[in-house]
This record gives sequence, C-alpha cells and structure tokens, in this order.
Amino acid sequence: MAWTRDEVLGAMRDTVRHPATARELIRVLRVPREERASFKRHLAALADSGELVRLRGHLFGTPERSDLVVGSLHTTAGGFGFVSPDGGDRQRDKDVFIPPGALGDALHGDRVVARVERRTDRGFEGRIERVLARKHQRIVGRLDVGRRGQGVVVPFDRRVLADVRVEVDEPLAERDGQMVVVDITAWQAGAGGPEGRVAEVLGPVDAPGVDTQVIIRAFGIPDEYPAEAVADAHRLGDTVREADLAGRTDFRAVPTVTIDGEHARDFDDAITLERIEGLYRLGVHIADVSHYVAEESALDEEAYARGTSVYFPDRAVHMFPPELATGLCSLRPHVDRLVQSCVMDVDRQGRVVRYEMHDGVIHSDARMTYTAVNAIVTDRDPETRAQYAALVPLFELMHELFVVLHDRRRRRGAIDFDLPEAEVVLGEDGMIEDIVASERNVAHRLIEEFMLLANETVAAHLVALDVPSLHRVHEPPDAKKVMDFEAFIAPLGYGLAASGQGLQPRHFQRLIDRMKGTPEERPIAALMLRTMQKARYDADSLGHFGLAAEAYTHFTSPIRRYPDLVVHRSLRESRRGPLSAARREELVDGLPEVARHCSDMERRADDAERELLQWKKVRFMADKVGDEFEGFVTGVAPYGLFIELVEHYVEGRVHVTSMADDFYRFVEDQHALFGERTKKTYRLGDRVQVQMVRVDLERRQVDLAVVEILDAVRRQTRGAASPRGGSRVKKTTRKTPQRPGRRERAAKRAKRSR
Repeated sequence: MAWTRDEVLGAMRDTVRHPATARELIRVLRVPREERASFKRHLAALADSGELVRLRGHLFGTPERSDLVVGSLHTTAGGFGFVSPDGGDRQRDKDVFIPPGALGDALHGDRVVARVERRTDRGFEGRIERVLARKHQRIVGRLDVGRRGQGVVVPFDRRVLADVRVEVDEPLAERDGQMVVVDITAWQAGAGGPEGRVAEVLGPVDAPGVDTQVIIRAFGIPDEYPAEAVADAHRLGDTVREADLAGRTDFRAVPTVTIDGEHARDFDDAITLERIEGLYRLGVHIADVSHYVAEESALDEEAYARGTSVYFPDRAVHMFPPELATGLCSLRPHVDRLVQSCVMDVDRQGRVVRYEMHDGVIHSDARMTYTAVNAIVTDRDPETRAQYAALVPLFELMHELFVVLHDRRRRRGAIDFDLPEAEVVLGEDGMIEDIVASERNVAHRLIEEFMLLANETVAAHLVALDVPSLHRVHEPPDAKKVMDFEAFIAPLGYGLAASGQGLQPRHFQRLIDRMKGTPEERPIAALMLRTMQKARYDADSLGHFGLAAEAYTHFTSPIRRYPDLVVHRSLRESRRGPLSAARREELVDGLPEVARHCSDMERRADDAERELLQWKKVRFMADKVGDEFEGFVTGVAPYGLFIELVEHYVEGRVHVTSMADDFYRFVEDQHALFGERTKKTYRLGDRVQVQMVRVDLERRQVDLAVVEILDAVRRQTRGAASPRGGSRVKKTTRKTPQRPGRRERAAKRAKRSR
C-alpha cells in the first residue's frame, strides 16, 4: 500500500527525532522503491503547508523539534508583531514576539514559520523564517504620486507595515491622494517593499460612500454576486407556486405579524400566538430558505463563502442576492411565504411542555416596527392602538408571554447585558449628523425572548434525535481571567461570590444587577465581557454559558446567517426519517470545517462593521477639537488610557506622553496608571473630564488629554503657553516614494524608545 500524506506526517512525528534529508528519511522509514516518488511529493506538500519545515541543506523536520513555530502573524502599527501558533485561539503565553527588523517581508495576516531565538520574562521572541501563505493579494490604500511616474499605495490597514510601490501613468497621476485597490505583483524583503498594480480607483476619501467601499475591499467582503447565482435567484421568481405548498402545514388563517426595525427589508421571522387550554401556543415561523437554495448550488456556494450578511450604517451587503434576501424569502405582509415553523406550547412558568416542527406556509397580516409595538403595549398610545385595533389583543398577549419567559430565564441565571449602545444618525451624504443612545424597548426584548426560546428548542430537538448539525456554543470563562476580574472588582466592593467549578452564569448576572445605575456599571460590564469566551459555531453541542442553556443553536435568520441554513437542512432531514450511514458520515466529517469558516466570517463582519463605525465617528469629531467632554476609562495600557465620551459614545486615547504632570506607572492586574509623585490614580471605570486635542483622520484615532493634568501642567509652567491652546486636527500629508518605508520608520521609533 502506498504511503499517504497522513502516514508520512505521523512517521515524521513518531519516529524521526532530528531533521533529515529525503534520502535519509527514505532509508530510516524503509520506504519501498516504488513508493519513493509519492513519498517525496508528500514531503514537499507537507513542507508547503507548514506541517513540516524545510531547513537549510534540504533537511525536513517537524516544527516542534526545530525551535520553529507555524502560525499566523499579527502585526501592529508600532512595527512589531506576534506569531500565534496554529491550533487554537491566540494565547499570549504561547505567542512568539517578533521585534522590528525581524519581520522580513511578512505582512499582517500571513501564515508564517517563525524561529524562536530566546525566551524572556514576557515570553518567546523570534524572527520570521518563511512565509507559507499570503493573506493579502490585494491591498486598499491611499495613492501617493511622486516624481518620474513613481508612486506608492499607503495601506488603509495600519497593521500592514509596508507601502506598495506602483507605476503611475498620466490618468492615474490625476488620482493622487485618492483611495485605490492595488494587486500585489511582487514581494521583496527590505526597504523596497512589495510591488503592485492599481486595479481599481475608489475615489476621494471624503466622497460619499467611499469609506464604505474602502472597508468592503479592505476586509475582502464580496460586493457583487456571480452571474450564476443571480440567474438562479431570477429563475425562482417572486411568488410562491402552488406546487410548493404540497405537504405543508397551513398557518395562513392564524393572525401573523413580523416585528423589525423601521429600515429593515429582509424579514426572517414571523410570530403567531394563541392561548389554548391554559397554555401559550407560540409559533416562530422562519423563512424557508432551504426550500429554494439547494446544497452545492451556485446560490449555496456564494452564501457559504460570505457566511453572513454585513450591515453598515448606510447599506447592507446581503448573503443572498436581493431577489431572495428582500424578495421571495422575505416574509412580507399580505403575501404567501414558505416557512419552517417551531410551534411551542408554553406553560405559566415559561416551560415548553410540547413542541412541533413543521414545513409551513404563512400569510403575514402586518409588517410591524418595534416603535409601533412599543407604543401599543407600553405607551398605550390611542392613535397607534386604533390603527392596529384588530391586532392589539395579540400584542398584549405577546407582552404577557414575554414577562413569563424573561422571568424564567432570569431565574435560570442567564446573563443579560442591557447597556445602551451607540446609534448613528446619517445625513444624505452618508456622514454622521449625530450619535445617540439606541432605544431598546420592550418590543425588541419580546422578539428576542421568542427567538431565544425557538433556538433553544430546536437545538434540544436536534440533540435528542442525534442529528448532526451546527450549534452556537459559549464555553465557561477561563479561570485565570475570572481571578483577574475578581481581583479588580474587589476593591470597588464587588465580587462574584463563587469561583472555580462552582461559578455559574447567575453569579455574573447578580453582579450586573448590583451595579445597575452606578458610574462603574458600563466599564465593569465591558471588562466582564472581555473575561468571557467568544461565542462561536461548533459541530458539537457544548452548551451556552451566557444563556445558561444546555443546548443552543441559530435557527431564526437563514436569510442573513449561513449556520441557520445548515440547521434548517438538518431539521428537514430529521423529518424524513433516520439518516443513512453514508449521509451521517458525510455530515460528521464536513460540519467542523463549516463551523470554523462561519465563525471566521462572523468575526470578519463584526470587525468590518466596527471599523467603519469608528471611522465615521472620528470624522464626526473632527470639528470638535478644543471642546471638553465627560468620559470614563474603558481601558488602561502602558502607553495610556482609553476613554469613552459619555455624550457621543466615541472612544479616544490619552497617550501617556500627554500626562506630563508626573511619571505614571502601569499596574496591569489593577487596570490602573499610578502617578509616582502626585499619587494620582487613573483606573478602569473612573470618570474623567477630557479635552479633544487632536483628530488623526489617517489613523482614525481621537487623541484626548485629561483636563486636570493640563491644568496642573499649566500651573507648573507659571503662565507659559498652555498645552490646551495648540490643539489641531492632524492633516494627512502627502509623502514621496523616496521616504523610508513605514516598517523602517517604526523600527527607528522602537529603537529610540529602548
């Protein structure tokens, strides 16, 4: 039998103790002559993937026996980076620090081989030996045109430390200073940096919509659909056909509504609710995307690649073409729509005593908004109640059930963060006109409770039937992080009153309840979130710590989340009877990769949405330099404080160099900076008065200064020019290609700081 790739890798790990040439390995492992060619091919492939390493002298070895680490490179704007080893989430104690000058031609996000050269008090330190795979084949940035037709593209992502050299013709020279997309054509180490070709001009950075296009390109979010996928969507039409109704449960006679935001266009879920035999019969009806989108079809492949819809302040990038997302699969009012339905009978203690899963059809009676429903059940607005008189009893029954479900979830100990979030108000030009606290009223909360109940019921159903599927998992927090969190909140008079194996979600919820309305509520809640694990998708049902649920999944949004589509397919298969052995094996083998990919795409979408919102916030603050604001400390680092402004929900940075009244020492476990002479302390959660001193439009960063420190410095200088008077918005300056590269400049700064 010929050697397989896995057998070669296993033999290298189990048998070969030292790096060796291919010929030596063939001899040691006694590879037959007829299998030697395939053996060498497997060696080369394993070296290309990083599972083995190729060393000088044509030697092959395993990374762990060669002081080498294979993983992803994460660089910072400061010019240094870390390599996170393959095989798990980033852990600082396992990451390898890569100082300036040791990065070679590797860029942020590349998969690399790093050599560990020393171990310091703060961990491992090393250098990049080899780039295995490039993350960036395209880079988005600002075009800077120099002399003699030369130019550079300065990357938008500040973590990409090398500018890209490009040739500039006369038409392109006229786009000097504009945002462009550049394809990398050659990689070079050293000051030369990579070379590229401008593939797309996005336009001036301050033109309407350009910021969104920059973010879409920078994060690699597909903005157009393949012709095949669009053609498939067109072929499906825009109405439910009579043939589609065969075998479906008909819910069209039951009063049905959707409840969404004012600007929503893709309606995933609809609700029915009746009181039957002393029970609440709640129907959660979800758009049946799986009926229209077959596995491995063009539509399915594109949806999988995207993983999720992405929602920006001024537009949405949907997972499916609009013909499906806002058309045939959207549960619009007054038209028939196909659904998968979870119908639950709930008792007065909030327990699901019976449930059924259906392929159904609905006919929504109204497209309601959160504002309108809140006006009916909370404000009892006469005009709104009159407008929806026929549905008012339904909404009042919904509110009654919401109270029952919410009380049960609280008794169970689920964690409920209910802090106000920033909501941006955009003008016609796409720029922020204001930033306000989002209003999360009872209508938001009742829909949330109904969706949580349906997701949990579906997850328990799939687990009980042993049907392979995707699950939404949230594992218990890391014990060390909990200890650090407890050490921080103890001096403030708070505690979790539990530790180790006895720690339950309810302990966190009790702390949230105690902090309600206090000045420290928001920053402690933010630190609590950082203490928690990140929720993710998994092929195994591992429970959801935050919701105190033994099983949980995502069932309610298949228009905008691919995992929900997978769950719908699992439900449909479960209704057809037992799975064949071959089908079960196919699902068990394939689902872990689907879970990993969907988790990655979710993080990409979250990061892109956050980055664009931060960019718009910074531009919103540009005309407020010199103004003073109240804020609270949301983060503490050796280089300064992070402050969130109370008024605008904008986060800025107080760099330690602006804290000139004293030498401030960073105490990590207390999340604080201590002044050695003045004994002043700035710690997480403190309220402070700050002044806006600079808005850096290029770095998308707001620089602040603490007012009491500015006043102290002014007093110390006995009337000299006040630091509060010379603030300005930092303007983006054009640079010529002849200047040192960004990596070289960062290395010089790091050298000076040492």
